[in-house]
Amino acid sequence: MTKNVQAIPTGLAGPIPHLVAKDASAALAFYVKAFGAQEVCRMPGPDGRLMHAEFTLDGRMVFLADDFPEYCGGKEMNPNALGGTGVTIHRYVADCDAAIERATKAGATVVMPPMDMFWGDRYGLVRDPFGHHWAFATHIKDMTPDEMLAASKACFEQPAAK
Repeated sequence: MTKNVQAIPTGLAGPIPHLVAKDASAALAFYVKAFGAQEVCRMPGPDGRLMHAEFTLDGRMVFLADDFPEYCGGKEMNPNALGGTGVTIHRYVADCDAAIERATKAGATVVMPPMDMFWGDRYGLVRDPFGHHWAFATHIKDMTPDEMLAASKACFEQPAAK
């Protein structure tokens, strides 16, 4: 390691989501339009696909890259190719409903419409056109752990929506 070089660059400590998309340039444009993301940098490869891009969202760094199946055993690794994702990126926002509306106007699909939840948040979920899930929440009620437990029991006593 070179002298005076930080092992962990400033502002990059902790987990950083690293998204893979079929068209990372289009995904980056979507995140700017739908979520107000700010592009930090992009590094295109010789064929124009993005080897790496960075954007900030709510002051936090997110990495993004195009899918490169030729380097992953021939398998595409983006959520649409995989048939979904087991990861949800959660964001607290001032207005959950407005955030979901903005995302859907930009091309996201509502997975779960915004609703008041038993834990004290208004919460909803969208899937972006690249297969990633984004949850939006606005905290609307402070609750003790006992109050949340009682509310969750009442919630799960209701039949599940189909």
